[in-house]
Amino acid sequence: MKPSLVLLAVLTVLAAGLSASSRPSAAPASPSVIAAAPPGAVFLPQPPMPPRQIVFFGYVTSLTRSGARHVMRVDPAAVLSGVTANRAAVEDKVIAPGEVVPNDYYTRDEGHKLVSYLVPSTSHVTVLTNPGTVPRATPISVAELAQIVKGRNPQKRPLFEPKNGFWIRVAGDIALALDQQYTP
Repeated sequence: MKPSLVLLAVLTVLAAGLSASSRPSAAPASPSVIAAAPPGAVFLPQPPMPPRQIVFFGYVTSLTRSGARHVMRVDPAAVLSGVTANRAAVEDKVIAPGEVVPNDYYTRDEGHKLVSYLVPSTSHVTVLTNPGTVPRATPISVAELAQIVKGRNPQKRPLFEPKNGFWIRVAGDIALALDQQYTP
């Protein structure tokens, strides 16, 4: 082999090595993937995926039957506490600087823009009832919640505060659970 061809081969190998080492590092691939990969392959991590389920706070404004499920309209809000609540309340001119929010929480409901979710009849629902002096979470059906949202109380339950918001667990556009939040 001619010296110029040897030099060219060495430079090609060095360039390939430098190129591979300058690429971003990544999480290791599984051994079976590595064994099947071409030489010099670089494995980059998967892009971030949205969570499978999220939980947020909101006020249910309507819950209407549509076939085997309901369609819920919700006004999302942020439930804040501590320093975050105090600063937000000052910014919103609800309290003066230096004051603190009552009960260490503040609900910021800025937009009042509604979002819709599908609610299967099997979704978990709890509302607050007050049979004595202490409110408790009482499981009810989605159909009963729809009536409560309309201002009715078909089971004549001692509802603590029917207008309180809910913690809502969703997966995509499906509401899996609604749990009413206690507000002092």
